[in-house]
Amino acid sequence: MAKKSAIEKNKHRRDLVKKFAGRRERLLAVANDESKSMEERFEARLKLAELPRNASKTRIRNRCEITGRPRAYYRKLGMSRIALRELGNKGLIPGLVKSSW
Repeated sequence: MAKKSAIEKNKHRRDLVKKFAGRRERLLAVANDESKSMEERFEARLKLAELPRNASKTRIRNRCEITGRPRAYYRKLGMSRIALRELGNKGLIPGLVKSSW
């Protein structure tokens, strides 16, 4: 199980990304628009820099929904390999069959 503080920090980042998504998108559109003047683009970049760092999508860490483990994360399932194995062995994941050869 991951530290509760790390899990909560990641949840806080997800909330900030949702909160600032629209503003960030508008500012990036202005900053990357070649038809705008250089001053407008620069001003948009400055406003973008004033936003919280944790409002950036790239700062979110994929974590297992069950254990909070940050590594060996399967995006499609939203869990780590260890949690997947445990639930698979208990028969709680439909379609997952324990391999044997």
